[in-house]
Amino acid sequence: MADSASLLVYKTYMKALKIAARIIPIPRPTLFSGANSSEQLCEAIGLMNIGKLLIVTDNALVDIGLVGNIEAQLIANGVDFVRFSDVTPDPTYPQVEEGLALYHAEQCDGILAIGGGSPIDCAKVIAARVTNKKSIKRLAGLLKVWRTPAPLFALPTTAGTGSEVTVAAVVSDPNTHQKTPLMDPKLVPLMAALDPVLMTELPPHITAATGMDALTHAVEAYLSVNATAETDAYINAAMALISRNLIAAYKDGRSLKVRQGMAFASYYAGLAFTKASLGYAHAIAHNLGAKYGTPHGVGNALALPHVLAFSLPDAASRMGDLAKMVGVGDEEWDDMTNAQAFIDYVVMLQEEMALPKTLEAIKSPDVSTIAKLAIKEANWNYPVPRYLTQLECESLIQKLMV
Repeated sequence: MADSASLLVYKTYMKALKIAARIIPIPRPTLFSGANSSEQLCEAIGLMNIGKLLIVTDNALVDIGLVGNIEAQLIANGVDFVRFSDVTPDPTYPQVEEGLALYHAEQCDGILAIGGGSPIDCAKVIAARVTNKKSIKRLAGLLKVWRTPAPLFALPTTAGTGSEVTVAAVVSDPNTHQKTPLMDPKLVPLMAALDPVLMTELPPHITAATGMDALTHAVEAYLSVNATAETDAYINAAMALISRNLIAAYKDGRSLKVRQGMAFASYYAGLAFTKASLGYAHAIAHNLGAKYGTPHGVGNALALPHVLAFSLPDAASRMGDLAKMVGVGDEEWDDMTNAQAFIDYVVMLQEEMALPKTLEAIKSPDVSTIAKLAIKEANWNYPVPRYLTQLECESLIQKLMV
């Protein structure tokens, strides 16, 4: 555990964040959902008198024709656009600046993000940079986006990040290999569509990784000391949908019902963590991603069981609730038994979906730095139930090594 003086500072700061979350209004996007709801979004954009959109996406979605289909819908609704498709997993500062330059060069006046968390996060930061004449580093942190960003619309193609509804965006500094989080209610898109048709071609490994991301959002928000009755309700819904649909989507994702279920699970988990925040699994996953390019959902899946085991003494009751939500707990069991059943459930998901339990990329000389950065991120952003020391975090990360 961290020393008592540090704990007092962290806990006092987290109480302030809880008060802020209750006071500061957090918008929600106008939401379209269901099969082909992307068409409704494109029609709505066409009614908003936007002259030209910057489409922010990735080349993989261009190659499979998904982006072209959306562009055809925009054309049918009289919307002009230009495409920026160079976003990679863990988008970087230079990608934001390239997208921003194209936005200005083409005289755009709105942005449509198509993709998973990476294109949506990149689009959020571009939108913020359009109106806020500050560097990404000066926009980083809490409530630094002072001016309303450019109009932003989102079409998620994965069910995991919940970026279409969250106040957060994360981009990486390619020089330091550190991730930079921006957190501000102004980053929430104006409109979004949860269209399961866009998700039916996702390969199993991406379905698994993004699904575990959604699960981790829900779990860490529920274990947060800043959780509320409102966030708990969202998490109950998210966990029920994940338990019913994640394995089914991994095994055969062609079912629109299954894909819609996971899309809403991601959405509800996003609503929850926007107010209750996250935890150490995310802090570790962010730093594995920045250092080694580890996919975010894979990083979460790696870290989550170990973070849960560490948190167990202080979070057994809440963890036991999670076990009951997914159907592996029992009212007759004590908290510790239910909590362990939930940890076993998370490990079962790893195994069922062939997710790795170790990461070959992690090198011993890096462990100390990764732990230091993860602790710094978590202690000043996440209201965790139990605090890690440097040595405890290093020990946890070493368990992820081959």
